[in-house]
Amino acid sequence: MSMPFYVSPEQVMADKAEFARKGIARGKSIVALEHQGGVLLMAENATSLNKIGEIYDRIAFCGVGKFSEFDQLRKVGVRYADTTGYAYSREDVRGRGLANAFSQVIGEVFTREIKPLELEIIVAEVGDDRYEDHKSNSLYRIKYDGFISDHPGFVAIGGNVEEVESVLKNDYRDGMPAGEATQLGRRALSAGAERSSELDAGSLEVCLLDRERTGRKFCRLSADEVQGMLDGS
Repeated sequence: MSMPFYVSPEQVMADKAEFARKGIARGKSIVALEHQGGVLLMAENATSLNKIGEIYDRIAFCGVGKFSEFDQLRKVGVRYADTTGYAYSREDVRGRGLANAFSQVIGEVFTREIKPLELEIIVAEVGDDRYEDHKSNSLYRIKYDGFISDHPGFVAIGGNVEEVESVLKNDYRDGMPAGEATQLGRRALSAGAERSSELDAGSLEVCLLDRERTGRKFCRLSADEVQGMLDGS
């Protein structure tokens, strides 16, 4: 009788984490920054496959890693938000609740399935002065194992994230204008990029959660609009 092959639970989890980290490291970075008028979301992305998307009125989603996996997760988030908003009210759909739901799904897959999800995501929510307990912006980062953390000011995910975070930690300040935040986001992403020169507007995907915008707060910027913000116009 042959002996069953034994691998310790610690080794199984370590192998899964290593596998997920390798998949995420191949992805280009994404940053989210609070600014004077809301939240800026910026990704290095020259393709037509969007890494940043809208989830609900004041909430956006960013994903890095395996596109099919984080895009499926985004769709689940949209359905969750729609159901919650219909059952209760639109202002009851909060970034924290969505981030917790994502964390549970990702953590469940990491624990129970052989292959973990190769992704890392950001859930961003812009504040709204109409609601007493919704006035502040929120940024949440959820890792491949379901670990969730909140980040006042800014957050970065993806490959070479240490270089990106280093620029943000040195140069970020509260209340900066949107144009200045855009320039900082480009500098941070350029620091983590493989190319030696700064990224141009055509290789950036930029979206805003605009606090002053009526109705849905999410908007996607064209390359010309991004260039205008980088030029300070």
